Amino acid sequence: MTTLIQLIRRLYELFANCADYLQSPLLLALRLYFFIQLFMAGKGKLMNIPQTVEFFTSLQIPFPTLNVYLAGMTECFGGLLLVVGLCSRLTAIPVIITMLVAYITAEPEAIKGIFSNSDKFVAAAPFPFLLCALIILAFGPGLFSIDAFIKRKYGIRENSR
Repeated sequence: MTTLIQLIRRLYELFANCADYLQSPLLLALRLYFFIQLFMAGKGKLMNIPQTVEFFTSLQIPFPTLNVYLAGMTECFGGLLLVVGLCSRLTAIPVIITMLVAYITAEPEAIKGIFSNSDKFVAAAPFPFLLCALIILAFGPGLFSIDAFIKRKYGIRENSR
């Protein structure tokens, strides 16, 4: 029985080690797919300031012009930084805040039903960006990023967890 348990343990460790190799490609795919979209949304806001101010005003967002610039620049430049993986964990923080504000202002019903109607919460426009930014904050951008290149080039080691 002990030998069978050891065999199962070794097989699981082999499986887990192989699965670890999927982490960086997955993080790259998430960054490219979702943060290119975020970059485009931010660029759209910045290229259409009057219409976006009007939309923010309709949502009763205070200081709509200022908030259009803040949200647009966060989405545009934050999205771009996250796509290339530069200052990723730090950049994820304002993106998370922007997506939380988007939920509060544009999707209040989704927040109210986060547990009772979770489909509405995950179907809301800010959800994929919020989720991906949280993933990047927690796990970093992966090996295929400028952050990882800088760490390799300058011999920076991460703390072991």
